[in-house]
Amino acid sequence: MERFTISLDKHLASEFDGLIRARGYANRSEAIRDMLRRELENNRLQQAEAPYCVANLSYVFNHHERQLSERLTEHQHHAHDLVVSTMHVHLDHDNCLETLILRGKTEDVRQVANTMGAERGVRHAQLNLISADLADQGSHIHSRPKT
Repeated sequence: MERFTISLDKHLASEFDGLIRARGYANRSEAIRDMLRRELENNRLQQAEAPYCVANLSYVFNHHERQLSERLTEHQHHAHDLVVSTMHVHLDHDNCLETLILRGKTEDVRQVANTMGAERGVRHAQLNLISADLADQGSHIHSRPKT
């Protein structure tokens, strides 16, 4: 473990301490580590330095929309090599929430997310990407987050 020291003015340090208490961190070091991981991850994804990823795509849709459920299922079948799992939740009489776990090439995962999110009747589509090193272990794939 490498140590480093930072200096903060009193107001910034007080605000930071309030933030980490509100989020449940035990100490400043753990909070700083998480912030660094998040920033490094964001930078990696923005710079296209993350050729592979694991991801979560969540979206809400109206299941009464003509053939929307069938179209969404068809998109998932076309991306069968990327879709690891799907969870479907009935929110009310009209709306459903689906969450897909995806794994593969970042470019391909983004394309699937864009395609599904652009379907008429899909609302609130959100993609959360985590860059990963994928290792083919013969009969299955291991995914290791980069940070």
